[in-house]
Amino acid sequence: MTQAKLTTRRGALGAFGLAAGATLARPAVAKGLVEWRMATSWPKNLPGPGVSAERLARSIERLSDGRLTIKLYAAGELVPALEVFDAVAGGSAEMGHTASLYWVGKMPAAPVFTSLPFGLTPLEHLSWLEQGGGQALWDELYAPHGVTPFVAGNTGVSMAGWFRRELAGLDDVKGLKIRIVGLGAEIWRRMGATPVTLAPGEVYSAFQAGVVDAAELLAPASDLAVGLHRLTRHYYGPGFDKPNGAGEAIVSTKALQALPADLAAIVAAAARQEHASALAQAEWANAVALEAMVATHGVEAKTIPAAIVTAARGHGEDLLAELAGRDEISARIVSSYRTARARSQSWTKTNWAPFFAARS
Repeated sequence: MTQAKLTTRRGALGAFGLAAGATLARPAVAKGLVEWRMATSWPKNLPGPGVSAERLARSIERLSDGRLTIKLYAAGELVPALEVFDAVAGGSAEMGHTASLYWVGKMPAAPVFTSLPFGLTPLEHLSWLEQGGGQALWDELYAPHGVTPFVAGNTGVSMAGWFRRELAGLDDVKGLKIRIVGLGAEIWRRMGATPVTLAPGEVYSAFQAGVVDAAELLAPASDLAVGLHRLTRHYYGPGFDKPNGAGEAIVSTKALQALPADLAAIVAAAARQEHASALAQAEWANAVALEAMVATHGVEAKTIPAAIVTAARGHGEDLLAELAGRDEISARIVSSYRTARARSQSWTKTNWAPFFAARS
C-alpha cells in the first residue's frame, strides 16, 4: 500500500489534520497499537528538558487514547546523550528529545534552531519558526537524514554560567576551561578560553574534579537541580551565547509517515503543546530557583563584565558570517535568521526595552 505525503506542518498544527500514509505492515500497528522508543539527551526527570521529554511522551499517549505509547530512555540508557540524532536517523529509536546545538559536527547550521549568540529570545524564535520560514528550513536541513524536527520544550533564556573564580575582565578568560556546547563555544575559544564538550549529566563531576573551571548549562531551575551551587558561588549572566533554550523532538520520518493520519497529527500537536507548557514553567521556575540560590545557598548572581560582552558580540558576528559561508543551506538559514532578528530588534527597541526600563 502506498504512503501519502505528509501535509504541511502548518496544516498539521492549525487544522489538526496532518495527512499520513497507510499503516505499517506489522501486527502492533494492524491492531491500532504502536509503541515508539524515545531516546533523550537528559538525565531522567532533569528539571527543564528531562521533564519536557517525560511530559511529551505521556501527552502523546493521552491524546492518542493509548494507541501510540512512548518508551522513554534517559541519556545513556539506549544511546549516549550526544548520539540521539544518530539513533533516530539509524532506526534505533523512532523518536528523540534533545537539542539541535549538539549536531554542529553533522550540520553547521543546526545549532541555530536551539539558539544563536546574541540571537532571538524564546518568543522571537518561535515567531521565526512559525511565521518567518524557519521551520521549513529546519525541515529541509534534517530531511537528508530521514529525520523530522519539532520544537518541543524551552528552558528559557540561559545564564552565562558558573565560574570557579570571579571575572574582572578579558584577562580572566584566558586559559579558562569552560563546559559549553553550541556556537557559543567558539566565541569563548576566540576570547582565549578552552571549551569542553560534556553531556548535562557529566557537568557536576567534571567541575568537582577540576576538569573544567566554569560551566554553562541552562538556567537557574535546571542548574539548581544539577547542584553546581555547592561547588562555587559565582553565577554570571546574561547568557549572551544562548538567549533561547529551545528543545527539539526529532522523529524518524519513515516512522511518522507510517502512522495513521490522526496519530501523526497528535505527535505534532503534542510537541507544540509541550513547547508552550515548558516555557511557561521555565519562566516561573527560573525566577523561584534564582531566589532560592541567592537567599538560601549564598550564590552571588553577577553580571558579565562589559569588556567580555563587547568582545563576545564582535566574535559572534564574525562567527555568523563564517557560518553563512559554510554551505548553501547554512547561508539561507543565516539570512532568514538575520532578517527575523532585525525585525524583532526594531520592535524591541521601540516598545519592549522602554517598557522594561519603565517597569524597573
